[in-house]
Amino acid sequence: MTKTNPGNFFEDFHAGRVLRHATPRTVTSGDVALYTALYGPRFAVQSSDAFARSLNYPQAPVDDLLVFHIVFGKTVPDISLNAVANLGYAGGRFLAPVYPGDTLSAVSEVIGVKENSNGKTGVVYVRSTGYKQDGTEVLDYVRWVMVRKRDAASPAPEPVVPELPEAIAPEGLGDACPLLNAGAWDADLSGAPFRFDDYAVGERIDHVDGMTVEEAEHQIATRLYQNTAKVHFNQHSEGQGRFGRRLIYGGHVISLARSLSFNGLGNAFHIAAINAGRHVAPLFAGDTVYAWSEVIEKATLEGREDVGALRLRMIATKDRACADFPLLDAQGHYAASVILDFDCWVLLPR
Repeated sequence: MTKTNPGNFFEDFHAGRVLRHATPRTVTSGDVALYTALYGPRFAVQSSDAFARSLNYPQAPVDDLLVFHIVFGKTVPDISLNAVANLGYAGGRFLAPVYPGDTLSAVSEVIGVKENSNGKTGVVYVRSTGYKQDGTEVLDYVRWVMVRKRDAASPAPEPVVPELPEAIAPEGLGDACPLLNAGAWDADLSGAPFRFDDYAVGERIDHVDGMTVEEAEHQIATRLYQNTAKVHFNQHSEGQGRFGRRLIYGGHVISLARSLSFNGLGNAFHIAAINAGRHVAPLFAGDTVYAWSEVIEKATLEGREDVGALRLRMIATKDRACADFPLLDAQGHYAASVILDFDCWVLLPR
Protein backbone atom coordinates (compact mmCIF):
# COMPACT_ATOMS: atom_id res chain seq x y z
CA MET A 1 0.00 0.00 0.00
CA THR A 2 1.56 3.27 -1.13
CA LYS A 3 1.73 6.22 1.25
CA THR A 4 1.97 8.78 -1.54
CA ASN A 5 -1.15 10.52 -2.84
CA PRO A 6 -1.92 10.03 -6.55
CA GLY A 7 -4.82 12.48 -6.36
CA ASN A 8 -8.44 11.90 -7.29
CA PHE A 9 -9.43 10.88 -10.79
CA PHE A 10 -12.80 11.46 -12.44
CA GLU A 11 -14.18 8.13 -11.19
CA ASP A 12 -13.59 9.23 -7.58
CA PHE A 13 -16.09 12.09 -7.72
CA HIS A 14 -19.84 11.92 -7.27
CA ALA A 15 -22.45 14.56 -6.58
CA GLY A 16 -22.79 15.14 -2.86
CA ARG A 17 -19.24 14.16 -1.93
CA VAL A 18 -17.72 16.61 0.57
CA LEU A 19 -13.96 17.13 0.77
CA ARG A 20 -12.30 18.83 3.73
CA HIS A 21 -9.01 20.17 2.43
CA ALA A 22 -5.54 20.38 3.96
CA THR A 23 -3.66 22.57 4.97
CA PRO A 24 -4.92 25.56 7.01
CA ARG A 25 -2.94 28.65 6.06
CA THR A 26 -2.25 31.68 8.24
CA VAL A 27 -2.00 34.73 5.98
CA THR A 28 0.85 37.06 6.94
CA SER A 29 2.12 40.47 5.89
CA GLY A 30 4.89 38.56 4.12
CA ASP A 31 2.32 36.90 1.86
CA VAL A 32 0.83 40.31 1.11
CA ALA A 33 4.26 41.74 0.27
CA LEU A 34 5.09 38.84 -2.05
CA TYR A 35 1.71 39.15 -3.78
CA THR A 36 2.44 42.85 -4.33
CA ALA A 37 5.88 42.03 -5.73
CA LEU A 38 4.40 39.54 -8.18
CA TYR A 39 1.53 41.64 -9.55
CA GLY A 40 2.06 45.25 -8.46
CA PRO A 41 -1.50 46.05 -7.28
CA ARG A 42 -1.86 49.68 -6.16
CA PHE A 43 -5.37 49.87 -4.70
CA ALA A 44 -5.10 52.18 -1.71
CA VAL A 45 -7.38 50.30 0.69
CA GLN A 46 -5.23 47.15 0.47
CA SER A 47 -1.96 49.12 0.36
CA SER A 48 -2.26 51.43 3.37
CA ASP A 49 -3.36 50.75 6.94
CA ALA A 50 -3.77 54.51 7.42
CA PHE A 51 -5.97 54.89 4.32
CA ALA A 52 -8.07 51.87 5.29
CA ARG A 53 -8.53 53.09 8.87
CA SER A 54 -9.68 56.50 7.65
CA LEU A 55 -12.56 54.74 5.91
CA ASN A 56 -13.55 52.49 8.85
CA TYR A 57 -11.50 49.34 8.26
CA PRO A 58 -9.48 48.23 11.32
CA GLN A 59 -6.45 47.88 9.02
CA ALA A 60 -5.72 47.20 5.38
CA PRO A 61 -7.51 44.01 4.31
CA VAL A 62 -5.78 41.26 2.36
CA ASP A 63 -6.25 41.59 -1.41
CA ASP A 64 -9.43 39.79 -2.47
CA LEU A 65 -7.68 37.73 -5.12
CA LEU A 66 -4.95 36.64 -2.71
CA VAL A 67 -7.76 35.26 -0.52
CA PHE A 68 -9.31 33.59 -3.57
CA HIS A 69 -6.02 32.02 -4.68
CA ILE A 70 -5.20 30.67 -1.22
CA VAL A 71 -8.65 29.08 -0.87
CA PHE A 72 -8.39 27.76 -4.43
CA GLY A 73 -4.93 26.34 -3.70
CA LYS A 74 -6.29 24.33 -0.76
CA THR A 75 -8.67 22.54 -3.14
CA VAL A 76 -6.14 21.54 -5.80
CA PRO A 77 -4.65 18.36 -4.25
CA ASP A 78 -8.13 16.87 -3.85
CA ILE A 79 -9.89 18.18 -6.95
CA SER A 80 -7.51 19.09 -9.73
CA LEU A 81 -4.22 17.28 -9.18
CA ASN A 82 -5.10 15.20 -12.24
CA ALA A 83 -6.83 17.98 -14.11
CA VAL A 84 -6.38 18.72 -17.79
CA ALA A 85 -7.70 22.27 -17.36
CA ASN A 86 -9.72 24.49 -15.08
CA LEU A 87 -12.67 25.50 -17.24
CA GLY A 88 -14.62 28.22 -15.47
CA TYR A 89 -16.09 29.91 -12.40
CA ALA A 90 -19.52 31.10 -11.31
CA GLY A 91 -21.44 32.30 -8.28
CA GLY A 92 -18.45 33.59 -6.34
CA ARG A 93 -19.10 35.80 -3.28
CA PHE A 94 -16.65 37.52 -0.95
CA LEU A 95 -18.38 37.27 2.41
CA ALA A 96 -16.04 38.75 5.04
CA PRO A 97 -12.76 40.70 5.03
CA VAL A 98 -9.50 38.88 5.73
CA TYR A 99 -6.60 40.51 7.57
CA PRO A 100 -2.99 39.46 8.15
CA GLY A 101 -3.02 36.95 11.01
CA ASP A 102 -6.23 35.24 9.90
CA THR A 103 -6.06 31.50 9.13
CA LEU A 104 -7.87 30.21 6.05
CA SER A 105 -9.17 26.72 5.39
CA ALA A 106 -11.45 25.27 2.71
CA VAL A 107 -14.20 22.69 2.18
CA SER A 108 -15.65 21.64 -1.18
CA GLU A 109 -18.82 19.82 -2.21
CA VAL A 110 -19.09 18.07 -5.54
CA ILE A 111 -22.29 19.38 -7.16
CA GLY A 112 -22.02 17.80 -10.61
CA VAL A 113 -20.17 15.29 -12.82
CA LYS A 114 -20.32 14.65 -16.55
CA GLU A 115 -18.05 12.36 -18.59
CA ASN A 116 -16.72 13.77 -21.86
CA SER A 117 -17.45 12.09 -25.17
CA ASN A 118 -13.83 10.95 -25.56
CA GLY A 119 -14.26 8.63 -22.56
CA LYS A 120 -10.86 9.68 -21.20
CA THR A 121 -11.86 12.71 -19.14
CA GLY A 122 -14.84 14.21 -17.38
CA VAL A 123 -15.99 17.53 -15.97
CA VAL A 124 -16.36 17.90 -12.21
CA TYR A 125 -18.35 20.78 -10.69
CA VAL A 126 -17.53 21.82 -7.12
CA ARG A 127 -18.66 24.51 -4.73
CA SER A 128 -15.73 25.53 -2.53
CA THR A 129 -16.03 27.59 0.65
CA GLY A 130 -13.21 29.34 2.50
CA TYR A 131 -13.39 29.88 6.27
CA LYS A 132 -11.50 31.90 8.86
CA GLN A 133 -10.26 30.36 12.09
CA ASP A 134 -13.50 31.27 13.91
CA GLY A 135 -15.69 29.58 11.30
CA THR A 136 -16.63 32.78 9.47
CA GLU A 137 -17.19 32.17 5.77
CA VAL A 138 -15.00 34.49 3.76
CA LEU A 139 -15.59 33.21 0.23
CA ASP A 140 -17.61 30.71 -1.72
CA TYR A 141 -17.61 29.98 -5.44
CA VAL A 142 -18.33 27.29 -8.01
CA ARG A 143 -15.75 26.06 -10.48
CA TRP A 144 -15.69 23.27 -13.00
CA VAL A 145 -12.62 21.38 -14.04
CA MET A 146 -11.76 18.73 -16.62
CA VAL A 147 -10.22 15.71 -14.85
CA ARG A 148 -8.54 12.63 -16.30
CA LYS A 149 -10.09 9.21 -15.78
CA ARG A 150 -8.05 6.54 -14.05
CA ASP A 151 -9.36 3.92 -16.50
CA ALA A 152 -10.88 4.91 -19.84
CA ALA A 153 -12.91 1.67 -19.79
CA SER A 154 -14.73 2.50 -16.55
CA PRO A 155 -18.45 3.20 -17.02
CA ALA A 156 -19.68 6.75 -17.29
CA PRO A 157 -21.65 8.04 -14.29
CA GLU A 158 -25.16 9.39 -14.61
CA PRO A 159 -24.52 13.02 -15.63
CA VAL A 160 -25.40 15.71 -13.10
CA VAL A 161 -24.98 19.29 -14.35
CA PRO A 162 -25.90 22.00 -11.83
CA GLU A 163 -27.84 25.14 -12.70
CA LEU A 164 -25.58 28.11 -12.07
CA PRO A 165 -26.54 31.77 -11.68
CA GLU A 166 -25.71 34.15 -14.50
CA ALA A 167 -24.60 36.68 -11.90
CA ILE A 168 -24.76 37.45 -8.19
CA ALA A 169 -27.73 39.75 -7.54
CA PRO A 170 -26.82 43.20 -6.18
CA GLU A 171 -28.54 42.44 -2.87
CA GLY A 172 -25.93 39.74 -2.33
CA LEU A 173 -23.03 42.19 -2.53
CA GLY A 174 -21.04 44.08 0.08
CA ASP A 175 -20.77 41.67 3.02
CA ALA A 176 -16.96 41.84 2.97
CA CYS A 177 -16.93 45.64 3.01
CA PRO A 178 -17.71 47.49 6.27
CA LEU A 179 -19.84 50.64 6.20
CA LEU A 180 -17.33 53.21 5.00
CA ASN A 181 -16.78 56.86 5.72
CA ALA A 182 -16.77 57.63 2.00
CA GLY A 183 -16.39 61.34 2.70
CA ALA A 184 -12.87 60.60 3.92
CA TRP A 185 -11.88 59.08 0.58
CA ASP A 186 -8.82 61.01 -0.59
CA ALA A 187 -8.65 60.93 -4.40
CA ASP A 188 -5.09 62.20 -4.41
CA LEU A 189 -3.94 59.31 -2.24
CA SER A 190 -6.07 56.72 -4.03
CA GLY A 191 -4.60 57.81 -7.35
CA ALA A 192 -7.91 58.21 -9.18
CA PRO A 193 -10.60 60.93 -9.25
CA PHE A 194 -13.45 58.78 -10.57
CA ARG A 195 -16.20 57.47 -8.29
CA PHE A 196 -19.27 55.30 -8.88
CA ASP A 197 -21.33 57.99 -10.63
CA ASP A 198 -18.53 58.76 -13.09
CA TYR A 199 -18.96 55.42 -14.88
CA ALA A 200 -21.68 54.53 -17.40
CA VAL A 201 -23.08 51.20 -18.60
CA GLY A 202 -21.46 50.37 -21.93
CA GLU A 203 -18.28 52.31 -21.17
CA ARG A 204 -15.09 50.58 -22.26
CA ILE A 205 -11.75 51.21 -20.59
CA ASP A 206 -8.37 50.30 -22.05
CA HIS A 207 -6.03 49.66 -19.12
CA VAL A 208 -3.12 50.52 -21.45
CA ASP A 209 -0.17 48.89 -19.66
CA GLY A 210 1.21 45.41 -20.24
CA MET A 211 3.09 42.93 -18.05
CA THR A 212 5.39 40.22 -19.42
CA VAL A 213 5.34 37.02 -17.39
CA GLU A 214 8.59 35.27 -16.51
CA GLU A 215 8.89 31.54 -15.84
CA ALA A 216 10.05 32.01 -12.24
CA GLU A 217 7.26 34.49 -11.45
CA HIS A 218 4.34 32.23 -12.24
CA GLN A 219 5.90 29.30 -10.38
CA ILE A 220 6.61 31.42 -7.29
CA ALA A 221 3.04 32.74 -7.41
CA THR A 222 1.53 29.26 -7.67
CA ARG A 223 3.69 27.99 -4.80
CA LEU A 224 2.60 31.01 -2.75
CA TYR A 225 -0.93 29.60 -2.91
CA GLN A 226 0.27 26.02 -2.19
CA ASN A 227 -1.30 25.03 -5.50
CA THR A 228 0.29 21.69 -6.44
CA ALA A 229 -1.16 21.20 -9.94
CA LYS A 230 1.48 19.33 -11.94
CA VAL A 231 1.09 21.29 -15.17
CA HIS A 232 2.58 24.45 -13.63
CA PHE A 233 5.90 23.09 -12.37
CA ASN A 234 7.32 20.03 -14.06
CA GLN A 235 9.00 20.80 -17.38
CA HIS A 236 10.33 17.23 -17.52
CA SER A 237 6.77 15.92 -17.84
CA GLU A 238 5.11 18.91 -19.51
CA GLY A 239 7.79 18.92 -22.21
CA GLN A 240 6.18 15.68 -23.42
CA GLY A 241 2.65 17.09 -23.20
CA ARG A 242 0.27 18.93 -25.49
CA PHE A 243 1.99 22.32 -25.20
CA GLY A 244 5.57 21.19 -24.62
CA ARG A 245 6.00 23.54 -21.68
CA ARG A 246 4.62 24.54 -18.29
CA LEU A 247 1.17 26.11 -18.28
CA ILE A 248 0.65 29.29 -16.24
CA TYR A 249 -2.00 29.03 -13.51
CA GLY A 250 -5.15 30.73 -14.73
CA GLY A 251 -5.51 32.70 -11.51
CA HIS A 252 -2.17 34.35 -12.30
CA VAL A 253 -3.81 35.90 -15.36
CA ILE A 254 -6.78 37.13 -13.30
CA SER A 255 -4.45 38.87 -10.84
CA LEU A 256 -2.43 40.44 -13.63
CA ALA A 257 -5.58 41.79 -15.30
CA ARG A 258 -6.90 43.07 -11.98
CA SER A 259 -3.65 44.91 -11.25
CA LEU A 260 -3.57 46.41 -14.73
CA SER A 261 -7.16 47.61 -14.25
CA PHE A 262 -5.95 50.20 -11.72
CA ASN A 263 -5.32 52.41 -14.75
CA GLY A 264 -8.93 53.46 -15.32
CA LEU A 265 -10.52 51.79 -12.29
CA GLY A 266 -8.22 52.95 -9.50
CA ASN A 267 -11.04 53.47 -7.01
CA ALA A 268 -12.61 50.03 -7.65
CA PHE A 269 -11.04 48.89 -4.39
CA HIS A 270 -12.96 45.67 -3.71
CA ILE A 271 -14.06 42.67 -5.75
CA ALA A 272 -17.43 41.81 -4.25
CA ALA A 273 -18.36 38.86 -6.49
CA ILE A 274 -17.15 36.66 -9.32
CA ASN A 275 -20.10 36.11 -11.63
CA ALA A 276 -18.35 34.07 -14.28
CA GLY A 277 -14.94 33.42 -15.66
CA ARG A 278 -13.44 31.52 -18.55
CA HIS A 279 -9.82 30.80 -19.38
CA VAL A 280 -10.15 31.14 -23.13
CA ALA A 281 -6.58 30.20 -24.06
CA PRO A 282 -3.36 29.26 -22.25
CA LEU A 283 -0.62 31.69 -21.24
CA PHE A 284 3.08 30.86 -21.20
CA ALA A 285 6.22 32.51 -19.87
CA GLY A 286 7.45 35.24 -22.20
CA ASP A 287 3.93 36.34 -23.15
CA THR A 288 2.81 39.89 -22.31
CA VAL A 289 -0.61 40.42 -20.73
CA TYR A 290 -2.84 43.41 -21.51
CA ALA A 291 -6.41 44.05 -20.35
CA TRP A 292 -9.53 46.10 -20.94
CA SER A 293 -12.91 46.28 -19.19
CA GLU A 294 -16.50 47.07 -20.09
CA VAL A 295 -19.08 48.29 -17.57
CA ILE A 296 -22.07 46.01 -18.19
CA GLU A 297 -24.24 46.95 -15.18
CA LYS A 298 -24.41 49.42 -12.29
CA ALA A 299 -26.15 48.92 -8.96
CA THR A 300 -26.69 50.80 -5.73
CA LEU A 301 -26.73 48.65 -2.59
CA GLU A 302 -29.78 48.67 -0.37
CA GLY A 303 -29.21 50.65 2.81
CA ARG A 304 -25.78 51.87 1.71
CA GLU A 305 -24.89 55.35 0.55
CA ASP A 306 -21.15 54.82 0.89
CA VAL A 307 -20.42 52.52 -2.07
CA GLY A 308 -21.92 51.43 -5.36
CA ALA A 309 -21.25 48.40 -7.53
CA LEU A 310 -20.05 48.12 -11.11
CA ARG A 311 -20.40 44.86 -12.97
CA LEU A 312 -17.37 44.53 -15.21
CA ARG A 313 -16.50 42.28 -18.09
CA MET A 314 -12.72 42.15 -17.91
CA ILE A 315 -10.86 40.83 -20.95
CA ALA A 316 -7.17 39.88 -20.87
CA THR A 317 -5.07 39.36 -23.98
CA LYS A 318 -1.56 38.14 -24.70
CA ASP A 319 0.89 40.03 -26.89
CA ARG A 320 -1.79 42.45 -28.07
CA ALA A 321 -2.51 45.93 -26.73
CA CYS A 322 -6.19 46.67 -26.12
CA ALA A 323 -6.77 50.13 -27.60
CA ASP A 324 -9.25 48.55 -30.04
CA PHE A 325 -10.87 46.36 -27.33
CA PRO A 326 -10.20 42.94 -28.88
CA LEU A 327 -12.75 40.23 -28.08
CA LEU A 328 -14.35 38.38 -31.03
CA ASP A 329 -13.21 37.70 -34.58
CA ALA A 330 -15.28 38.01 -37.75
CA GLN A 331 -16.76 34.54 -37.19
CA GLY A 332 -17.93 35.40 -33.68
CA HIS A 333 -15.23 33.34 -31.95
CA TYR A 334 -12.79 34.68 -29.41
CA ALA A 335 -9.94 36.55 -31.06
CA ALA A 336 -6.67 34.61 -31.06
CA SER A 337 -5.11 37.01 -28.55
CA VAL A 338 -7.85 36.69 -25.89
CA ILE A 339 -6.89 34.55 -22.90
CA LEU A 340 -9.42 35.52 -20.19
CA ASP A 341 -13.09 36.56 -20.09
CA PHE A 342 -13.92 37.52 -16.50
CA ASP A 343 -17.22 38.87 -15.16
CA CYS A 344 -17.15 40.42 -11.68
CA TRP A 345 -18.77 43.00 -9.41
CA VAL A 346 -16.48 45.67 -7.92
CA LEU A 347 -17.27 48.34 -5.32
CA LEU A 348 -16.38 52.02 -5.60
CA PRO A 349 -17.00 54.96 -3.27
CA ARG A 350 -20.08 57.06 -4.07
